[in-house]
Formats: sequence, C-alpha cells, structure tokens
Amino acid sequence: MSARTLACVDTTLQDPLVGQVLDGRYRIDARIAVGGMATVYRAVDTRLDRVLALKVMHPALAVDASFVERFIREAKSVARLAHPNVVQVFDQGTDGSYVYLAMEYVAGCTLRDVLRERGALQPRAALDILEPVLAALGAAHRAGFVHRDMKPENVLIGDDGRVKVADFGLVRAVNTVTNTTGTVLGTVSYLAPEQIEDGTADPRVDVYACGVMLYEMLTGDKPHDGDSPAVILYKHLHEDVPPPSAVVPGMAYELDEMVASATARTPQIRPHDAVALLAQVRDGRGRLSEEQLDAVPPQALAVDHDNGDDRTTVIPRALTTPRPLPVNEDDEASGAGLDRTSRFASPPPPPPSRRRPGSRRGPAAIVVAVLLVLGIGAGVWYINSGQFTEVPPLLAKTQEQAEDRLQDAGLELGKVEHAYSDTVERGQIISSEPEAGERIRGNDSVSITVSDGPETVRVPALAGQKLDRARARLKEGGLEPGMVTREFSEDVPRGSVVSARPADGTKVRSGTAVALVVSKGSPIDIPDVTGSDEADARSELAEAGLRVKIATERVNSSEYDKGQVVRQTPASGGTAAEGDTVTLTLSKGPEMIEVPDVVGDSVDDATRALEGAGFQVDEDRGLLGLFGDEVKSQSVDGGATAPKGSTITIKIR
Repeated sequence: MSARTLACVDTTLQDPLVGQVLDGRYRIDARIAVGGMATVYRAVDTRLDRVLALKVMHPALAVDASFVERFIREAKSVARLAHPNVVQVFDQGTDGSYVYLAMEYVAGCTLRDVLRERGALQPRAALDILEPVLAALGAAHRAGFVHRDMKPENVLIGDDGRVKVADFGLVRAVNTVTNTTGTVLGTVSYLAPEQIEDGTADPRVDVYACGVMLYEMLTGDKPHDGDSPAVILYKHLHEDVPPPSAVVPGMAYELDEMVASATARTPQIRPHDAVALLAQVRDGRGRLSEEQLDAVPPQALAVDHDNGDDRTTVIPRALTTPRPLPVNEDDEASGAGLDRTSRFASPPPPPPSRRRPGSRRGPAAIVVAVLLVLGIGAGVWYINSGQFTEVPPLLAKTQEQAEDRLQDAGLELGKVEHAYSDTVERGQIISSEPEAGERIRGNDSVSITVSDGPETVRVPALAGQKLDRARARLKEGGLEPGMVTREFSEDVPRGSVVSARPADGTKVRSGTAVALVVSKGSPIDIPDVTGSDEADARSELAEAGLRVKIATERVNSSEYDKGQVVRQTPASGGTAAEGDTVTLTLSKGPEMIEVPDVVGDSVDDATRALEGAGFQVDEDRGLLGLFGDEVKSQSVDGGATAPKGSTITIKIR
C-alpha cells in the first residue's frame, strides 16, 4: 500500500479509530487509504497543532514481529533521509494494539490517479515527475537504502506541484541480504528480473521500476500485461520492455534510450543507482527539442487501469522460478549479450529516420549541396547559420570532459563555479549557462557549475540541553530534528537530551535527521493505592510526583466499599516518570440483589435457592434444631436486597 498522505478521503465505511485520540496526542479526523498492511488517516497533532498523516498497522499484524520490525524500520530509514522529495516521518509509537507512524501530510493525489485520469503524459510532464523521484531515490541509495516497491501509487503529487516518494515500508539496507527462500515481496508490474529470480535487491531494482514507470507515463499503459501474475513475471524475465515509440509513433529516440537503459534485463547494464539514472535522464532531456518535449500523446492511449496488480504482494516462489532465456546462435557466437543495449551502455544503432543505410555524406555536405542547387553561395549559408552552434550536453560530465566537448563544438570554457549536491557526484557538472541545446555564436564561452558532492556538517553536542533548544541547534547547524524517544535517567533532568543518533561530532550530510533520546527523569516507584478512598489515593500519588486520572466508569465490588479504589493503571510495583498519569477505577459498592424467601423450605431447598441467587448460606440450628429440617427464619427477609456474595443465615427448627 502506498502511504497516500493525500486529501482523497475514504468515507464509505465507518472506522472505529476516526474521532479517537491515539497515544494521547494524535486526533484522527478521517481515513485516507486502506492497504494490506496498514491504514492511513488524516490526523492532527494536538501538541503542535499541525495536520499530519497517521499510518496505523492493522492490529491483527501487530502480533507478527516481522511486520512490526518492517514498520519500525520504515520510520528509522526515512528519518535518516532529509530530502525535499521524500515524505517525512515525524514520530513512531504504539498505543495498545496499535503501532503507528506520524508522517508529513501532502494534499494532492498520486501518480496513479494522474495516469488513470489522463492516460499518457507529454514527455516534459513525465520527466518533470521522474526527475524529483530519482533525486529522492538517489538520496536513499547514497544513504545505503533500497526502496524495493517503486510504483505510481508511491509517487505523491501535491497541490503545489511538489513530487514526493512515499512508503519506504519495504526499504532494506543496500548491504543487507534480502533473498528469501519462499516468497518475493513487491508489486508484480514493477519487479526487476533479479527480484523475481532470487529475491535479491540492490539500487538497480529501483532503477528498473523507474524505467517501467517512465514507459507507463509516456504510453499510458504498462509494458507487460497478462491474465495472471505468473504471465507478467514470465515476461519480465524473458521479454524486453518495448520502446515507447513502438506504441506512440514519432516519440523521440532519446526517450526510448532512457527506458531501454533503465529496464535492461541484465542488472549490470542498467545505471548502478538512481543518481546515475538521473544524470542520464538530464543528459537525454538536454538533447530534446521543445517540440519533442511538448509532443501531445494520442488521447486514445488514456486507459482505465485495473489496479489488481498494483498492490504490494507476496508472490509464491513457484511463480518466479526462472526459465532458460532464448539465445540467438549468431549473437552467442559473436559474444553479444542476451539483453538489448542502449546508448548508455554501448552505442546503439542510429534511428532509421536519421540517415539512410549506406549514406556517407555528412549533414553539412548535404546542406551545402542543396544551397548550391538553389543558387545560394556557401558563404551566405555560413554567415546566416554556420557562425552559430549549439551548446553540447555537459551534465554529469567532468570538467575535463566538458572542456573537450566545448572545444569540439568551437566554444570556450567560461566561468567555473562549485556547489553542493546530494544527487550529482563530486567533480561532475550540475548545470551549464547557457543550457544544452541553446544556440550561441562560435567561440563564445559556456559557464559551468561543478558538484562538490553533498554538504557535510558535524552533529553538535546536545546532551543535557532542553529538547526545544536541542532542536533549534540542529536547525541552526543545517540538520533536522528526527524521532524523539524517551527513557529514564538518573543523571539528566526530565525534558533534557540524554543522547543523539548519530552521536555528537559525527560528520553527516546537511539536512540529515538526528534522532534524540530525551530524559524522563529518575524512575518513580508506583505506590499501591487500591482500597484507599479517592482523596487519600490522590494525595499519596501526588506526593510521589504522579498525576491522577479517575476513570469515567465505576465498577461493582463486594471487596471494596463505594468510592474506594478497585484498581489502578499502571499497577503498583512498576516504575513511572515524574508527571506520568495513574488512572484510578473506583468502586460503586457491591451489586445488590433480591433475597429469595426460603422460610418453611427444607434446608436443602433453601440452600439451593440462596446459593443459586448468588449468596452464601450459614445454618443456625441451636439446641432445638439439631435434628430439624425446616427453615424457621432467615437473617435477611425474603424480597429484601443484599450485596451479591454476602452470607444469609437461616435458622432451623
């Protein structure tokens, strides 16, 4: 399920959590989405008075340690990703059987909603969505994580145009062994072949999924379809993703290259992570004309998607058993791979429309010949056109490579600036001025901005500081306050920071979230106040530094009189922090029930009637009743009431 932190509220069913306050802090206002693992709600943080999304694991799954581990891993992983295109996680906790994440609320819709409504997108729109997605995944990959479940449902598009990646619930560390023996976890339409074959996952599985999403945005449909998941899985293993131009005639060759590179069935041919794919996408985009970027896809391609295979599922390994790939004997003999190649792996054949086979004349020679036939001198052609040139693509190139490209184009390298970048490797070019494709005069200069890699800062010393001050210091230092957990401390005052993670002095990227452990103060032994009057119980708990809450419901008790404490939560013998609350349940006295009239009955019948009504029985025979068997009187008259469980004495004659 995607963490659709969106304004698409599902009101079709009553939900018991709507209207409740979770963990004494998060007021749940509406349900947004329901998935197989959790439900997402729109909620209000009553402490900070802000709207957020609350992702609550289904209680039935909370007993499964592996699901809870995955849920908490999502919170910890995303807390480390301080990136503008990643949905932020604010908090994680439990309330009874509910395990939850408190997340950023993004009003808008998902990419799936857009594709369902509009079908194929213009290339410019598709790339405008893909680039921030790759930037977010690039930050995750460079931080050591793989998303593993990229799909349009997990791409959120805000009303303000921001694009964010959500649902890192399947995230795993890059260096963690992820293969499983019996199942594959993911979404069928976006699984990479290596995920299907053995369940392993590195950043290239996210690259593959993004290639499938790009194909879907450009064509309006998924590249592989079938009547069952098994059919789709087989196609992922044995069939290349077709070029988008096969579905949308006239689509730019560069877009085919992007899809081919990202969806190569052999992982080694794909870009090694999202950062590398982002560089390729920007380079390819720089070679597209405005007309190619704004090409309108055929409206007939707008399709009504069936979301049956868009859910994150556990796929039986039996459906993913690899079969031998068909091998072309000629290709095998020549050493060609089983996978198609692309410009990004090795040079592809040029598109048929650009040059007829066997033609040896260059473009300039053809233009000159045409001009001469028209009676126009080559000198005029040079004056009007030949003195201008296009700025070549320089993104993701080194400064040395850029100089060579500019020199080949007859241009000079101008001003060189440096800037930090989370997505472009150190030493590679982030941007150029003028941009690639712009026409400038020959011998003019082009300025470039070179990446210095991610900006790094040191985590400040925060131990002993109040939480608000610690958060302020993190922001002042270019860092983000992360999850806050609380623990007892004999040495650190309540409300002050005990430790931080990463620890103080650690060098991290600017914008990294730092988790804080805050002191709950010294532990307090909870006194036993059961059996005490309400006033006495309040006084004793207040002296211990604890607050008191009286439960709204009272209970009958034959052991405790009306107004006395029947039970307390937490129970005595445990520990609490100063200011914690103890809830007291008070007695409303014993339950009063009617006493049967047993005068004149035999002893056995009287005893049976009284015990059946809920009383205990005591016999008073005296001297005269030693051998009698008839009830002469009873301590509580028949028809009167007495506490349930109390003793009724019968006198026998």
